[in-house]
Amino acid sequence: MPELPEVEVVRRGLARWVSGRTVADVQVLHPRSVRRHLAGGQDFADRLAGATLGEARRRGKYLWVPLDGTGHTLVGHLGMSGQLLVQDPATPDETHLRVRFRFTDGGRELRFVDQRTFGGLAVEDAEPGDPEATPRSLAHIARDPLDERFDDEAFLTALRARRTTVKRALLDQTLISGVGNIYADESLWRARLHYDRPTASLPRPRAAELLGHARDVMNAALAVGGTTFDSLYVNVNGESGYFSRDLDAYGREGEPCHRCGTPMRRAAWMNRSSYFCPRCQRPPRAV
Repeated sequence: MPELPEVEVVRRGLARWVSGRTVADVQVLHPRSVRRHLAGGQDFADRLAGATLGEARRRGKYLWVPLDGTGHTLVGHLGMSGQLLVQDPATPDETHLRVRFRFTDGGRELRFVDQRTFGGLAVEDAEPGDPEATPRSLAHIARDPLDERFDDEAFLTALRARRTTVKRALLDQTLISGVGNIYADESLWRARLHYDRPTASLPRPRAAELLGHARDVMNAALAVGGTTFDSLYVNVNGESGYFSRDLDAYGREGEPCHRCGTPMRRAAWMNRSSYFCPRCQRPPRAV
């Protein structure tokens, strides 16, 4: 699933190619892709027709685009395989095209393509009084570590107060958003922390170090367009990200640790996998 760097790459593409344009019409080609818009596909299309798209924004793994002057906003989540592509109208339809946006200028279309249909779009009311016009459905999502308004001290206090383990905390979108399985494993490897380390056992300086590593690894991924393992994640122009070449932990089972040379391990964890170095990231001692 795309994480913060991948979604931010898409947001920047939307800001460049879509923001400021007026929607001519919308075609909903698969109802599941607008299932979060409870009034249905026709209402979704009607609300967007004639609307001018504002500056694309992001909270964690969610995207939204305010509809200027309407009090509404277009909210999207890419899910496992969602793609927002900016395409020439003459480009043949993608196999899994779900929603098409045409614009009054007759230029490039915005297409929502989603093979597995786990992602989705909806038009929602904006939160009144919020300078960022955050959609109500995202009110429970915490700010992410690349957000200039992210409160480091509040996060560190909340992290150490949670009775959980460190990787669970990193994936808790109500505590810190945007971090998924890949960047959690990368951050923990850089911090030399085992994924099952209790958060309460982390000294504050170590917790701050972990937060710093999370920022660093996501900024590094963002600089090269994110992480692509297959064709399901691409930017708005259909291009892949290249951070998979620089991963230190995720997906490297059996390969030597880039720090000490010990073969990396993979462990089943919460219906996912955790990748770690058994020497650099020793498991916590049993109590």
